[in-house]
Amino acid sequence: MAALLDDDLPGASRTAGVSLTEYFVTDRARWLWQFRLDQMSADPGQARWMARQAVVDDQGRVVGHAGFHGPPDEAGMVEIGYAIAPDFRRQGYARATLTELLHRAAAEPTVRTVRASISPDNAASLATISGFGFAEVGEQWDEEDGRELIFEAPARRVPPA
Repeated sequence: MAALLDDDLPGASRTAGVSLTEYFVTDRARWLWQFRLDQMSADPGQARWMARQAVVDDQGRVVGHAGFHGPPDEAGMVEIGYAIAPDFRRQGYARATLTELLHRAAAEPTVRTVRASISPDNAASLATISGFGFAEVGEQWDEEDGRELIFEAPARRVPPA
């Protein structure tokens, strides 16, 4: 993440072990890398939950990134986050990524609930979570993204899509 913030795409790619694309150094991505680095600096023990993973297709292309917003809270809730590069959207990568995140959450004994926060205008993301057992439980205002609908599902009862 630090290399991406320094616009060192080759260095970030070497560290990640995959060839990252320009998508990872957009202003939107750079905001995320800084935010996550600040979180990990404040509490290094949370790093395993916040470190983002590259999403790679069967040809070895990095099509996006995914992870959690942090460790489970006191109620056992984790929030998922993922993004697919524009050139790779609408090809099933988001659903596959969501499936992997849900499996990871379900494998953690302390996780009871998985949350997803989505803009009401983001029809693609709303369609992506359908069929995974999520229920709308409220809404929130996100300083970066604006109004978001909040969806939650039990970690161990999320059906595969």
